[in-house]
Amino acid sequence: MKLRKLEESDAKFMYEWMTESDVNNYFRFNPKNVTISSCKEFIVNSYTEKEQNYAIDINGEYAGTISLKNINYEDMNSEYAISLRKKFRGKGYGFLASIELLKIAFDELKLNKVYLNVLSTNDVANNMYVKIGFEYEGELKEHININGEYKSLKLYGMLRSSYEKKYKNN
Repeated sequence: MKLRKLEESDAKFMYEWMTESDVNNYFRFNPKNVTISSCKEFIVNSYTEKEQNYAIDINGEYAGTISLKNINYEDMNSEYAISLRKKFRGKGYGFLASIELLKIAFDELKLNKVYLNVLSTNDVANNMYVKIGFEYEGELKEHININGEYKSLKLYGMLRSSYEKKYKNN
């Protein structure tokens, strides 16, 4: 497993997970608006000073996308996001990719905090984030509307000091 910059050839696989109902139920975008072209456009703009989106590469195959979004160099923090193709879920790749992304965030970019939000009902993701070492920071009740239904978000964060304690001092 390795992280690499997204490539145009990843678009068809990105489209695959973005249009899966069991995945897009957790996101705010409308899957009907997703096309191979929109995926290619995302890839072209996927790596900037404020957004670093990576392909999770398993033996040369695109398995999903993991991201540092809204990178703030003044406050030294960034938002984390991840999504995997169905055939790669439940095998530990999300965990391994997350550790690699945290190395980039804390060791290369020298950030102080990485944070995320996730649907309160997404138990698989919530459990993974805790296993990685993200700390629960609170919940935003009925904060977003997905398909006409209000959903709550759990907030998690990891500080540089927690990362170093968990991953550097072992």
